[in-house]
Amino acid sequence: MSSALAERPPMPEVAGMPAIRHRRVDIGDGVALHVAEAGRQDAPGGTVVLVHGFPQHWYAWRRVIPQLAADHRVLCIDLRGFGWSDTPAKGYDTDTRVADILAVMDALGVDKARLIAHEFGAWTAFMLCLRAPERVTHLLAVNAVHPWPLHRRAIPQAWRYWYTSPLEAPLVGRFVLRHVPGLTRLLLRKGIVDPAARDAAAMAEFTRSTAEPRRARAGEAMHRAYALRDIRRLVLGSYKKLRLSTPAHILAGEKDFVLPPSLMPGYERYADDLTVEVVPGCGHFVHEERPEVVLRAAHDLFSRGR
Repeated sequence: MSSALAERPPMPEVAGMPAIRHRRVDIGDGVALHVAEAGRQDAPGGTVVLVHGFPQHWYAWRRVIPQLAADHRVLCIDLRGFGWSDTPAKGYDTDTRVADILAVMDALGVDKARLIAHEFGAWTAFMLCLRAPERVTHLLAVNAVHPWPLHRRAIPQAWRYWYTSPLEAPLVGRFVLRHVPGLTRLLLRKGIVDPAARDAAAMAEFTRSTAEPRRARAGEAMHRAYALRDIRRLVLGSYKKLRLSTPAHILAGEKDFVLPPSLMPGYERYADDLTVEVVPGCGHFVHEERPEVVLRAAHDLFSRGR
């Protein structure tokens, strides 16, 4: 572990996976991202890149890393501003996140990868597939909305994003994330429907990390950039000019309070090979509640095409 990582709070451990390697990857402009790596570099299944959502970081994948690492090189990226990555003053828009992931892949010698991503990370992964399809063989999107939701279905669901309004506001968002940790805990608790799947230590870690001053600012900036840029593009139908060629599968939680399965229709005209699976009884963090479903879906998807 580099000295810069050692200066940060202690790295959480993954049960059954002692050999996780942590590194800082320079991606340019003086920015370095943290990557947790497991598995062999020459693993027969190739490389899988995992990208977290909000309010998590690389540790979101602790329940799937050991099994994936058995036959893949696993790279869990902390997005800029999150986890153990740097927190620059700018760059929290989706286009920059796409460039960041590609820069990490370039730096680590990964020509092509399979992607598993959650929520904000999955939205970013969709954009990466549309921008650089030659770099991604498959995409497993967990609790994500694709770029072509039907407006008549999406608009009535807008009330579900009540919590994002304060997070998007300049100065207000970072204040809330720093000084109202109950909101972060609420999002995690409400998003994990099965009480038995709630990992108290992990939830405390995500809440702690999100409340760090510079990371609270990053959380605010990411929400604001999504509201001002991505939602505008969705409303204007900008993504309807694009087509998804990457084989992809969406895992939607039946009880997801943020992105309900009713948002899933609408992609049929814009994707070559995209399927949707609703996971019964699950909320907004399927990888926390049903990691075995994520692993099974990944196995099935990775055997398709490309």
